[in-house]
Amino acid sequence: MTFDAQWVKPLPESAVAGSKDLTVVFDTLTDWINRPEEGIKGYSGIATYRKTFDLPAGMAPAKTSFLDLGVVKEMARVELNGHNLGVVWCPPWQSRIPAGLLKERGNELVITVANTWNNRLCADKVLPEKERLTRIGTKLQTALAKRGPQPAGLLGPVKVLVAE
Repeated sequence: MTFDAQWVKPLPESAVAGSKDLTVVFDTLTDWINRPEEGIKGYSGIATYRKTFDLPAGMAPAKTSFLDLGVVKEMARVELNGHNLGVVWCPPWQSRIPAGLLKERGNELVITVANTWNNRLCADKVLPEKERLTRIGTKLQTALAKRGPQPAGLLGPVKVLVAE
């Protein structure tokens, strides 16, 4: 997945110096606040997941199917095979897949997730003022820091649902 590198602080050692993007491989869908990289734990903004997948053996593309994202914190734009499936912002976190769009092999899924500013504000609270990426009133930042980091990202599980 890809994050906007200017909002990841601190950047992990694996980051390419001067790059606009930070690419990280997630072996499983994980809440950003549970990642080992400190800069991702405090990340707020937009990140993009990319995955190529085949349908399970014996599952043929159906006339009516849906992409179920499981749980998203907070909203997501979904693209499948270059086709915009729209934005999901509340349960059931599903997008309808138009007939004929889903292929047996080589489906390309792109999910762009946005969370709130809470986690960046919490992360900035513990940094010296000169190193902070955000500038807000002390009372608001203190209140958010007391609330603590909030779940963020695509939590899944992601599934293709076929209507019978």
